[in-house]
Order: sequence, then structure tokens, then C-alpha cells
Amino acid sequence: MNLGLPALLAGLLLFLGLHSLRMLAPTWREAQRSRLGEGRFKGLYSLVSIAGFLLILWGYAQARAFYPPLFSVPTGLRHAVALLLLPAFWLMAAAYVPRNHLKVRLQHPMTLSVKLWALAHLLVNHSLPDLLMFGGFLIWSVLLFRDARRRAPAPATSPATAMGTVLTLLVGTAAYGAFAFWLHGAWLGVRPFGA
Repeated sequence: MNLGLPALLAGLLLFLGLHSLRMLAPTWREAQRSRLGEGRFKGLYSLVSIAGFLLILWGYAQARAFYPPLFSVPTGLRHAVALLLLPAFWLMAAAYVPRNHLKVRLQHPMTLSVKLWALAHLLVNHSLPDLLMFGGFLIWSVLLFRDARRRAPAPATSPATAMGTVLTLLVGTAAYGAFAFWLHGAWLGVRPFGA
């Protein structure tokens, strides 16, 4: 019996469920923060997040080997999708690099990054585990972004600068290059620009 699919589903429920508390149960979340204290709450949150993420990775790897793709995808589409992921890396970098125009303008670049990452992967991955994982992240990111846009925007602590934006694009491009040409193949066994 292959345990990959149950592990993947459990990981998705843990990871995405935990990261949906602010959207689904904000009062309960704040009550737990008050009850446990900021440090213990963050520690527990991190432990559960890591456990969920590891279950997703392990379950996906196991299930992917067990469930064949539902149909094949032209090689050219894979290369186009690999390039489509470059903006996803820019958006992820924008969440962390201070004083960049992407974060100031879009407010939630990390959620948009996950949305673009999941959509791009769904275009070229079609096994049941692919649909569960990437589809789950896509639906979650769409709902989370919509919820975040309904809340009042956080006041900008400092104005965006051209330097902050250029640095964001450089960091995102460097991370993309490292992942596309080395880490993706080393960690996941799939080389986006390889054979």
C-alpha cells in the first residue's frame, strides 16, 4: 500500500489549514496567541508548519511515483512555463526585500507568487498528486489573496525606492537561476531546462 497520497493530503491540511487561520478563524487565532504568548505561539506554529511541509514533500514524492500522468505535455510548453516562473520569483523576493515598488503596489506579493507558481505547475503536471498539491495551493492562494485584499492595508513604513525594486528583481532572478538550473533537479529530480 502506498502511503504517499494520505501523507500528501495530511500535509496539505496541516500546512494550508494552519496558514488559513487568519482567514477562517481570526478570533480563535488571536485567543491562542494571547493564551500561549507570542514566542510559544510562533514556535508551535513553526513546528506544525514544518511538519506539514515535510509531509507534503514526502507524500508528493511517494505518490508521484505511484500515480502516472493523466496525459503528456509538449516539451515546448514546459520551457514556456519555466520562464513564466521568473515573475513568481520576483514576487517572492518582493515579500522580503524592503522598500520595493512591487510590495507597495501589490501589498501581498508572496500570495501572488504562490498563485503563479501553482498555476504554472498545473499547466505541465497532470497526475492525481499534482492536481491535489498544485491545485490545493492555487485555490488556497486565491482565497487568501481575496481575504487579504478585504482587510485594511497596513500602513507603509517607508516609501518604495528604485534601488529596492532593482534589488528585488536581482535577488528574484538569482534565486530563479539557482533553482531552475540546479536546485530543482537536485532536490526534485526534474530539470526545467534539461532533457
